Amino acid sequence: MHHLVEVFLQLGLVILGLGVLGAAAGRFGISAIPLYLLGGLAFGVGGVHDLGEITAFLDIGAEIGIVLLLFTIGLEYTPRELVGTMRTSWRGAVVDLLLNAAPGVICALLLGWGPLAAVVFGGVTYISSSGIIAKVMTDLGWLGNRETPTVLSLLVAEDLVMAIYLPIVTTILAGLAFAQAAWGLALALLAVGAAFLIASRGGSLLSRFLASPNDEILMLKVLGVILVVAGLAEQVHVSAAVGAFFVGIALSGEVSHQAERVLTPLKNLFAAVFFVNFGLQTDPQSLPPVLAVAAGLAVVTVGTKFATGWWAARRTGSAFTGRLRAGLLLLPRGEFSIVIAGLGVSAGLDPQLGSMAAAYVLILAALGPLAPRLADPISTRHRKKLRARRLKSATGAEHVV
Repeated sequence: MHHLVEVFLQLGLVILGLGVLGAAAGRFGISAIPLYLLGGLAFGVGGVHDLGEITAFLDIGAEIGIVLLLFTIGLEYTPRELVGTMRTSWRGAVVDLLLNAAPGVICALLLGWGPLAAVVFGGVTYISSSGIIAKVMTDLGWLGNRETPTVLSLLVAEDLVMAIYLPIVTTILAGLAFAQAAWGLALALLAVGAAFLIASRGGSLLSRFLASPNDEILMLKVLGVILVVAGLAEQVHVSAAVGAFFVGIALSGEVSHQAERVLTPLKNLFAAVFFVNFGLQTDPQSLPPVLAVAAGLAVVTVGTKFATGWWAARRTGSAFTGRLRAGLLLLPRGEFSIVIAGLGVSAGLDPQLGSMAAAYVLILAALGPLAPRLADPISTRHRKKLRARRLKSATGAEHVV
């Protein structure tokens, strides 16, 4: 009975606290994500109060949150649109890998962590947080923007790279044979191909199976399919979020609109849990010794990620504002970066790697939701300057005549 009381009290206070923080963010017109992260940090490892009774629930809830975020993003696109975007954005994916893995590799080597730690830390700085980015795009109403497919194609490409990267790194860290990594890699690529084939060819069948005039039945069917596919994706070392993304792409017609409507409240709840749980897993006392280096690395990778998004959006025909939005959206790091760092620490690499990754991710996870809001004001000033230059040029030409 005492255990149940503690669970209800802790869980109730966490959810109530998230509501208060969300209301405060809305009052000041800012994203609630940084406040969720700071709230988790305050009550996490070494924080003001232990939330150990609900740790398991928060861990699972966080995973459900990112799965539902990517599912709802997938609902906005069709397989044909995704293929078209990937064809035009694959160069951007290569640029993304080269520009953003390099700072982590170089940093680890300069700190003397060794080549294996450098490979691990390169993964930490490379991959953006699809969970945070999906939430920001939804909050800002940017899902229908021209640059959004470019951003999504880069995120999907990053998750596909992870499908290759994680089996290899895990095998190397464990000291196993390369043949095992090759088998895991082949299985991951086969799973991704099968998921896309099902999404493109079997989407209508899936939609008919899930269709229901009753919201409750539809919610149960759709949520069940999402979680089953997410679990199968994790089983073959593909991100659960990628599996959920493909389920969203497969749905079409009225079923997709109905699914989005009935799952939105669940998505909002578990997305908030995801962000607070991220903060809960970080020990505040481990951050000060590495904060300066982490901040410097964050500055470097803000530049490289922004350049990636700007370049990729420019190649797909986005205007100045779209390029700004794409570059600023890609800045946050999150769940995957922490997972990768955790693999390295568990394998006995330099323990400072974990603290550095936590500080680095926390900085960019807090900055990520705020930076995209600068895009429209910067774009407005840019347009005003252009109009002023044109007016000045026209006035000068009249004087010459």
